[in-house]
Amino acid sequence: MNAPTSLTPSQLPEFLLGVALVRPVFIWGPPGIGKSALVQKFAASLGLDCVSLLGSQLAPEDLIGVPQIVNGKSRFCPPTTIARDEPYCLFLDELNACSHEVQKAFYSLIHDRKLGEYELPRGSIVIGAGNRAQDAAIVKPMSSALLNRMIHVHLHASSRDWLEWAHASEVHPLVCDYLRTRPDHLWSAPPKHEEPFSTPRTWHMFSDALWSLSGGDADKLPDAVTLDALAFGCLTPAHATQWKAFVKQVRSKYALDAILKGEEKWPARVEDRDVLYFLAQSFRARLIKELPPDKAKLSGKASELAFVSKALLKDLSHISLEIAQVAVASEEGESLPGWFIAEVVRDLPRLVRK
Repeated sequence: MNAPTSLTPSQLPEFLLGVALVRPVFIWGPPGIGKSALVQKFAASLGLDCVSLLGSQLAPEDLIGVPQIVNGKSRFCPPTTIARDEPYCLFLDELNACSHEVQKAFYSLIHDRKLGEYELPRGSIVIGAGNRAQDAAIVKPMSSALLNRMIHVHLHASSRDWLEWAHASEVHPLVCDYLRTRPDHLWSAPPKHEEPFSTPRTWHMFSDALWSLSGGDADKLPDAVTLDALAFGCLTPAHATQWKAFVKQVRSKYALDAILKGEEKWPARVEDRDVLYFLAQSFRARLIKELPPDKAKLSGKASELAFVSKALLKDLSHISLEIAQVAVASEEGESLPGWFIAEVVRDLPRLVRK
């Protein structure tokens, strides 16, 4: 399922506060974006226990229970995890991964807040979540009857939100520094074949492993072979390659901010080509972020950045024309402002790929 509007993790709690208290909500989002953690944190903010059910592992009897004979009559007794006396948050994770039989068992629970004779305590909330079909995850078509019983909201990754959380959660400082430089690497689309891919969850895993391998010392990193194995075991391969260059840059003291201020120059040694490539990619990401699409909206700071950047592109092209071309090329649907490209091409026609 796709939607023209989506929310960031920091926007979701306010939406849930206004909606989930009166109607069930279903959160759509890619794997690893933090849907489960956000729901648990939201429930805690309301003082509610969060009971999580994993749709991909449920059978109908896990919800409605098994029949028992009471006073000569049979009745279904839902499990104690669901049948509670106090209000709580029922979180139906991977709801669209469960079988159609289980989906049908959810109909009355989601719509009428009942399972057989059991009714959710007043003040309870029901929230579902799941991946989308395009995420290459285990999903099944959600029946129209179930779909129509919930309010749907879409979630997308936000590097700003994640970095704020990461700082408060003591994520490894090198991971934070890298994603400040390359916020576009926080998340990548799931691959069509089996290989790791970057998500907020895998960056957190990567951070935990870095802390463990370094013995809790932020200034200490494992050997190059171990670090490579870890990066390629957690991240999108292209991101892992860029991480390697980032670490080499950190160790060699090259910094993009210093280059932009004129305090340092582009690394020109052949053995530093991977660092140069990373810096050029980071340079491109900085320009996309800070230069406005419309030149008429150019601020004084952005105008200075554009002026300095054209000179830096000229210097970069003298070291490596190919890397300079990469720095101005369109990539994954993102490109530099047209007015800036026009000025660069006017002054540096060699940067136009032939």
